[in-house]
Amino acid sequence: MKPLLKLGFLASRNGSSLRAIVAAIQGGELDAEARLVVSNNKAAAALAFAAEAGIPAFCIPTQADPAAADQRLADALRDAGVELLVLSGYLRRLGPITLAAYRDRILNIHPGALPAFGGEGMYGRRVHEAVIAAGVAEGGVTIHLVDEEYDHGAVLARRSVPIAPGETADSLEAKVTALEPGFFVETLQRIARGDLPLP
Repeated sequence: MKPLLKLGFLASRNGSSLRAIVAAIQGGELDAEARLVVSNNKAAAALAFAAEAGIPAFCIPTQADPAAADQRLADALRDAGVELLVLSGYLRRLGPITLAAYRDRILNIHPGALPAFGGEGMYGRRVHEAVIAAGVAEGGVTIHLVDEEYDHGAVLARRSVPIAPGETADSLEAKVTALEPGFFVETLQRIARGDLPLP
């Protein structure tokens, strides 16, 4: 029997992928445990969701002292027994301590194809605007490992999103946003089954 995935989550706002992953765990569709949810935003809806779901959760502000916050986060993840860290709309760059502690074990979902539509400042609506401006035939969703550079780590899974005639950044964003949570669940299922090995 394969060991359960022991998941931690970082979310700055709503945590849509967090919610879908927890629902999959509760429904018996994903062999995993949600060990901890951390936000840099004390008002994040993801924290309230975690509390309702019975998942330990708290806020670690990052702006005043990023180095201390990095140490606190790494310690909290370790103490919770987290083995795989999922970013669900986390809007801060991770520090070197957490990155080192979870090398090749931090997953992020990006609302575009990488490397073409990634890099510093490329998030949310900006990605969809860039995709439409480029005139390409399809957008995409990419799940990748996180390293020291924005949107740079190894790609684990991709899904294309066809661009319809007359597509706008708004309509593309709606399609991609609807696709992301389920795609994250599917990717974690593949990791849990051993079909998608991590480095």
